Amino acid sequence: MIKNIIFDFGDIFINLDKQAPLIEMSKFGLTQMTPELDTIFKNYEMGLMKSVDFINVLQSIFSDASREQIITAWNSIILDFPEERLTFIEQLKKENKYRLFLLSNTNDLHIEKVKISMGLERFKRFKNCFEQFYLSQEMKMRKPNSNIYEFVLLENKLIANETLFIDDTKENTVSASELGILCWNLLVGKEDVIETLNHL
Repeated sequence: MIKNIIFDFGDIFINLDKQAPLIEMSKFGLTQMTPELDTIFKNYEMGLMKSVDFINVLQSIFSDASREQIITAWNSIILDFPEERLTFIEQLKKENKYRLFLLSNTNDLHIEKVKISMGLERFKRFKNCFEQFYLSQEMKMRKPNSNIYEFVLLENKLIANETLFIDDTKENTVSASELGILCWNLLVGKEDVIETLNHL
């Protein structure tokens, strides 16, 4: 029996355009994703770099780009948060049948953009639906590394096979399932988080 639900954030609740930052960065010199950039992005996502250092590093690589251009390009991934998804999670919280958690790979610049995009009141309503609101930048860990799931299970005394994890990234659900967590790898554009009850 499922007693706990762990939700991803991006492309589960808030819509993303994952290609947008690369397209925007191509306007000031990005030609392809490199191992160096991948490491920089992941380190920032794990809170191993402050936003100012992240921006400075990117400016050292893309010398023609202004600080504002880099921030705009980086945040272009963030789209809208449909109201029906907020209504859904608030109703699920109200029913109080499951312990609800959020576990997201994210960073300071994106969260600040989310607050602006959603509006602070809606963001607070959303955050209040969860017992714990886990962000990779604060945890110094990121999905799909197994230690992040182990931390959430241990800290909240969750039993893996009583826990459903919902994420749109296959490698994240694969690594979680290896720990015995039940997973729904949501297909963006074909499925919606408001269908969660069909997977319980």
